Amino acid sequence: MEENKQDENKAPVQIKSKKESLPEVITIRNAKEYLGESLLIIFSVVLALLLTELFSKIHENNRTEEIIQQLKQELIDNKKAEEIQYAYHVQVLRKIDSALTHSEFAKQFINNGVLNLKSIAPDGIRRIDLNDIAWQIAKENNILSKLDINISRMLTHIYDQQQHITKSEDEIAKVLLSWESRKPENLQTTLILTSDNYKGWAVDRAPGLLKEYQEAIDKLGHY
Repeated sequence: MEENKQDENKAPVQIKSKKESLPEVITIRNAKEYLGESLLIIFSVVLALLLTELFSKIHENNRTEEIIQQLKQELIDNKKAEEIQYAYHVQVLRKIDSALTHSEFAKQFINNGVLNLKSIAPDGIRRIDLNDIAWQIAKENNILSKLDINISRMLTHIYDQQQHITKSEDEIAKVLLSWESRKPENLQTTLILTSDNYKGWAVDRAPGLLKEYQEAIDKLGHY
Protein backbone atom coordinates (compact mmCIF):
# COMPACT_ATOMS: atom_id res chain seq x y z
CA MET A 1 0.00 0.00 0.00
CA GLU A 2 2.76 2.42 0.99
CA GLU A 3 4.71 1.52 -2.09
CA ASN A 4 1.73 2.26 -4.27
CA LYS A 5 1.28 5.67 -2.65
CA GLN A 6 4.90 6.50 -3.22
CA ASP A 7 4.56 5.56 -6.83
CA GLU A 8 1.53 7.84 -7.19
CA ASN A 9 3.39 10.80 -5.67
CA LYS A 10 6.20 10.51 -8.11
CA ALA A 11 6.06 13.01 -10.99
CA PRO A 12 5.54 11.45 -14.37
CA VAL A 13 8.63 11.09 -16.36
CA GLN A 14 8.55 13.25 -19.54
CA ILE A 15 10.16 11.66 -22.49
CA LYS A 16 11.55 14.30 -24.84
CA SER A 17 11.72 13.38 -28.48
CA LYS A 18 14.74 14.67 -30.18
CA LYS A 19 14.23 15.93 -33.72
CA GLU A 20 16.79 14.82 -36.08
CA SER A 21 18.85 17.87 -37.13
CA LEU A 22 18.95 18.47 -40.91
CA PRO A 23 22.31 19.00 -42.48
CA GLU A 24 22.97 22.62 -43.54
CA VAL A 25 23.86 23.16 -47.20
CA ILE A 26 26.27 26.02 -47.69
CA THR A 27 26.73 27.23 -51.25
CA ILE A 28 30.16 28.47 -51.89
CA ARG A 29 30.48 30.83 -54.86
CA ASN A 30 33.67 31.85 -56.39
CA ALA A 31 34.61 35.29 -57.76
CA LYS A 32 33.70 34.34 -61.34
CA GLU A 33 30.11 33.53 -60.37
CA TYR A 34 29.71 36.81 -58.48
CA LEU A 35 31.18 38.68 -61.42
CA GLY A 36 28.85 36.89 -63.83
CA GLU A 37 25.76 37.79 -61.77
CA SER A 38 26.90 41.41 -61.52
CA LEU A 39 27.44 41.64 -65.25
CA LEU A 40 24.00 40.12 -65.88
CA ILE A 41 22.36 42.74 -63.65
CA ILE A 42 24.28 45.55 -65.34
CA PHE A 43 23.36 44.20 -68.78
CA SER A 44 19.67 44.03 -67.81
CA VAL A 45 19.68 47.62 -66.57
CA VAL A 46 21.51 48.92 -69.65
CA LEU A 47 19.18 46.99 -71.96
CA ALA A 48 16.14 48.42 -70.20
CA LEU A 49 17.52 51.94 -70.57
CA LEU A 50 18.31 51.41 -74.24
CA LEU A 51 14.84 50.04 -74.96
CA THR A 52 13.24 52.95 -73.09
CA GLU A 53 15.33 55.40 -75.10
CA LEU A 54 14.49 53.61 -78.33
CA PHE A 55 10.74 53.62 -77.69
CA SER A 56 10.91 57.26 -76.61
CA LYS A 57 12.75 58.14 -79.82
CA ILE A 58 10.20 56.28 -81.95
CA HIS A 59 7.35 58.09 -80.19
CA GLU A 60 9.11 61.44 -80.64
CA ASN A 61 9.69 60.80 -84.35
CA ASN A 62 6.06 59.78 -84.86
CA ARG A 63 4.89 62.89 -83.00
CA THR A 64 7.20 65.09 -85.08
CA GLU A 65 5.95 63.58 -88.33
CA GLU A 66 2.33 64.01 -87.22
CA ILE A 67 2.81 67.71 -86.37
CA ILE A 68 4.67 68.38 -89.64
CA GLN A 69 1.80 66.84 -91.58
CA GLN A 70 -0.69 68.95 -89.63
CA LEU A 71 1.40 72.04 -90.36
CA LYS A 72 1.53 71.18 -94.05
CA GLN A 73 -2.26 70.73 -94.17
CA GLU A 74 -2.75 74.05 -92.38
CA LEU A 75 -0.61 75.78 -95.01
CA ILE A 76 -2.64 74.14 -97.79
CA ASP A 77 -5.89 75.32 -96.18
CA ASN A 78 -4.54 78.81 -95.56
CA LYS A 79 -3.32 79.10 -99.13
CA LYS A 80 -6.80 78.31 -100.43
CA ALA A 81 -8.33 80.75 -97.93
CA GLU A 82 -5.92 83.53 -98.87
CA GLU A 83 -6.57 83.04 -102.59
CA ILE A 84 -10.27 83.62 -101.86
CA GLN A 85 -9.54 86.56 -99.57
CA TYR A 86 -7.08 88.18 -101.99
CA ALA A 87 -9.66 88.11 -104.80
CA TYR A 88 -12.23 89.56 -102.41
CA HIS A 89 -9.94 92.39 -101.28
CA VAL A 90 -9.17 93.27 -104.88
CA GLN A 91 -12.91 93.62 -105.49
CA VAL A 92 -13.22 95.84 -102.41
CA LEU A 93 -10.44 98.10 -103.71
CA ARG A 94 -12.21 98.41 -107.04
CA LYS A 95 -15.38 99.52 -105.27
CA ILE A 96 -13.40 102.06 -103.27
CA ASP A 97 -11.86 103.40 -106.50
CA SER A 98 -15.35 103.64 -107.96
CA ALA A 99 -16.56 105.52 -104.88
CA LEU A 100 -13.62 107.92 -105.20
CA THR A 101 -14.70 108.84 -108.75
CA HIS A 102 -18.47 108.69 -108.25
CA SER A 103 -19.78 110.90 -105.46
CA GLU A 104 -23.23 109.32 -105.47
CA PHE A 105 -21.73 105.88 -104.89
CA ALA A 106 -19.47 107.33 -102.18
CA LYS A 107 -22.55 108.60 -100.34
CA GLN A 108 -23.80 105.01 -100.14
CA PHE A 109 -20.68 104.23 -98.12
CA ILE A 110 -21.09 107.02 -95.55
CA ASN A 111 -24.24 109.15 -95.56
CA ASN A 112 -25.09 111.63 -92.82
CA GLY A 113 -22.53 110.00 -90.54
CA VAL A 114 -23.98 106.52 -91.03
CA LEU A 115 -21.51 103.86 -92.24
CA ASN A 116 -22.72 101.28 -94.74
CA LEU A 117 -19.73 98.95 -94.97
CA LYS A 118 -21.57 96.44 -97.15
CA SER A 119 -21.63 98.94 -100.01
CA ILE A 120 -17.91 98.33 -100.56
CA ALA A 121 -17.21 95.23 -98.45
CA PRO A 122 -20.32 92.99 -98.51
CA ASP A 123 -18.64 90.15 -96.58
CA GLY A 124 -16.90 92.33 -94.02
CA ILE A 125 -13.40 93.75 -93.89
CA ARG A 126 -11.88 90.25 -93.88
CA ARG A 127 -13.86 87.57 -95.62
CA ILE A 128 -12.08 84.57 -94.15
CA ASP A 129 -9.73 83.63 -91.30
CA LEU A 130 -6.18 82.31 -91.63
CA ASN A 131 -5.39 79.69 -88.99
CA ASP A 132 -2.19 79.20 -86.99
CA ILE A 133 -3.14 76.35 -84.60
CA ALA A 134 -0.68 73.82 -86.09
CA TRP A 135 2.00 76.51 -86.14
CA GLN A 136 1.57 77.17 -82.41
CA ILE A 137 1.69 73.43 -81.68
CA ALA A 138 4.85 73.11 -83.78
CA LYS A 139 6.57 75.86 -81.79
CA GLU A 140 5.46 74.40 -78.45
CA ASN A 141 6.95 71.02 -79.42
CA ASN A 142 10.18 72.58 -80.74
CA ILE A 143 9.56 71.18 -84.23
CA LEU A 144 11.41 74.06 -85.90
CA SER A 145 14.72 72.72 -84.54
CA LYS A 146 14.11 69.52 -86.50
CA LEU A 147 13.54 71.35 -89.79
CA ASP A 148 15.99 72.90 -92.22
CA ILE A 149 16.84 76.43 -91.09
CA ASN A 150 15.62 77.90 -94.40
CA ILE A 151 12.22 76.23 -93.98
CA SER A 152 12.02 77.46 -90.38
CA ARG A 153 12.69 81.02 -91.52
CA MET A 154 10.15 80.72 -94.32
CA LEU A 155 7.45 79.41 -91.97
CA THR A 156 8.16 82.17 -89.46
CA HIS A 157 7.83 84.78 -92.22
CA ILE A 158 4.62 83.21 -93.57
CA TYR A 159 2.85 83.30 -90.23
CA ASP A 160 4.16 86.80 -89.57
CA GLN A 161 2.59 87.94 -92.84
CA GLN A 162 -0.64 86.19 -91.86
CA GLN A 163 -0.73 88.21 -88.66
CA HIS A 164 -0.36 91.44 -90.62
CA ILE A 165 -3.25 90.48 -92.89
CA THR A 166 -5.36 89.59 -89.88
CA LYS A 167 -4.44 92.92 -88.29
CA SER A 168 -5.88 94.75 -91.31
CA GLU A 169 -9.34 94.40 -89.80
CA ASP A 170 -8.33 96.31 -86.66
CA GLU A 171 -6.47 99.00 -88.58
CA ILE A 172 -9.28 99.63 -91.06
CA ALA A 173 -11.80 99.62 -88.22
CA LYS A 174 -9.82 102.39 -86.51
CA VAL A 175 -10.33 104.55 -89.60
CA LEU A 176 -14.00 103.77 -90.14
CA LEU A 177 -15.05 103.98 -86.49
CA SER A 178 -13.47 107.35 -85.83
CA TRP A 179 -15.74 110.36 -85.61
CA GLU A 180 -13.63 112.31 -88.12
CA SER A 181 -14.26 109.70 -90.78
CA ARG A 182 -18.02 110.28 -90.59
CA LYS A 183 -17.90 113.96 -91.50
CA PRO A 184 -19.16 114.59 -95.06
CA GLU A 185 -16.18 116.82 -95.89
CA ASN A 186 -13.80 113.96 -94.96
CA LEU A 187 -15.48 111.30 -97.12
CA GLN A 188 -12.77 111.29 -99.79
CA THR A 189 -10.03 111.11 -97.16
CA THR A 190 -11.81 108.24 -95.40
CA LEU A 191 -12.03 106.29 -98.65
CA ILE A 192 -8.35 106.89 -99.42
CA LEU A 193 -7.25 105.83 -95.93
CA THR A 194 -9.42 102.71 -96.14
CA SER A 195 -7.89 101.84 -99.50
CA ASP A 196 -4.35 102.44 -98.21
CA ASN A 197 -4.91 100.18 -95.22
CA TYR A 198 -6.27 97.40 -97.42
CA LYS A 199 -3.23 97.66 -99.66
CA GLY A 200 -0.64 98.04 -96.92
CA TRP A 201 -1.89 95.37 -94.54
CA ALA A 202 -3.40 92.79 -96.89
CA VAL A 203 -3.48 93.17 -100.66
CA ASP A 204 0.18 94.03 -101.28
CA ARG A 205 1.32 91.11 -99.11
CA ALA A 206 -0.91 88.48 -100.71
CA PRO A 207 1.02 87.59 -103.92
CA GLY A 208 4.28 86.99 -102.07
CA LEU A 209 2.52 85.09 -99.32
CA LEU A 210 0.75 82.79 -101.79
CA LYS A 211 4.09 82.01 -103.41
CA GLU A 212 5.69 81.25 -100.03
CA TYR A 213 2.77 79.02 -99.07
CA GLN A 214 3.42 76.78 -102.07
CA GLU A 215 7.18 76.69 -101.50
CA ALA A 216 6.73 75.71 -97.87
CA ILE A 217 4.15 73.06 -98.76
CA ASP A 218 6.52 71.53 -101.30
CA LYS A 219 9.45 71.49 -98.88
CA LEU A 220 7.46 70.01 -96.02
CA GLY A 221 6.39 67.27 -98.44
CA HIS A 222 9.94 65.84 -98.15
CA TYR A 223 9.57 65.20 -94.41
